Amino acid sequence: MPYVAEEIATQPDCWALAIELAARSRAALPEPGERVAVAGCGTSYHMALAYAALREASGQGETDAFPVSELRPRRYDRWVFLSRSGTTTEVLDALRAAPAGTPTTVLTADGATPAADAAGAAVVLDFADERSVVQTRFATSVLALLRAHLGEDTSGLPDEAAKAVSRPLPAGAADRAQFTFLGRGWAAGIAAEAALKLRESAQMWTESYPALEYRHGPISISDPDTVVWIFGAEAAALAPDAERTGALVVPPAGDPLADLILAQRIAVELANRRGLDPDNPRNLSRSVVLSPGDQPAGTRPGS
Repeated sequence: MPYVAEEIATQPDCWALAIELAARSRAALPEPGERVAVAGCGTSYHMALAYAALREASGQGETDAFPVSELRPRRYDRWVFLSRSGTTTEVLDALRAAPAGTPTTVLTADGATPAADAAGAAVVLDFADERSVVQTRFATSVLALLRAHLGEDTSGLPDEAAKAVSRPLPAGAADRAQFTFLGRGWAAGIAAEAALKLRESAQMWTESYPALEYRHGPISISDPDTVVWIFGAEAAALAPDAERTGALVVPPAGDPLADLILAQRIAVELANRRGLDPDNPRNLSRSVVLSPGDQPAGTRPGS
């Protein structure tokens, strides 16, 4: 069994631990009213998008999400970085470039890494670390922790995760050639992550959009050989539009974070069907570590 399949299956327990950790990590995380920048790379950026939308929707303060390499040197009360490895070059550069006096926090899987050392505070989710190159349980555990910190009632999330681990995959979805993932609000970040999982693990043709953008062009791709996968009840009204194209529509089953587990699982299924190794995707590594000569000029925030 691939490492990633085992890691996907452990998410219910990891989320429960992350929710508990949230209560012990308050001093390191944004306070209500703070203006916050949250940044990550790849999967971590998608979790940053979801968190930023959730934090603003909860009324706790302006929150901007960035890919770390595009972090803008505006005034923020706190910079938050999501980095499983704690060694990614862009994250380390951004931490070192943080304005003097601005608190910085990193959420990471390893507290003995350069990012944890460089940040003012570290929240360590070592129980959610992964052997696979592809991120699954670390990223979702981070978002479960951040949602608990925002004051959401997350007590039911581990049970929802457990159901998603065992629920049958959408019938016929693995037989289609293309996937379009849709979500509104914070679920748009979840849709982007689902698309990335299938691209990384199975080299699938995938797209993701904020749900209401679907009618403004992306619907032209949909046909009987495609899947339109919807995250969150707020986007469910798009299902009839997608069904008219002949596409297989996967409606929301529950919480978007739990539904993401199904997309992770189908990514592994598709990789196996294609004879690919979902633990070690083509051209990818667990952490992007660049030498000085590999970095284009002007990549550091503020440069």
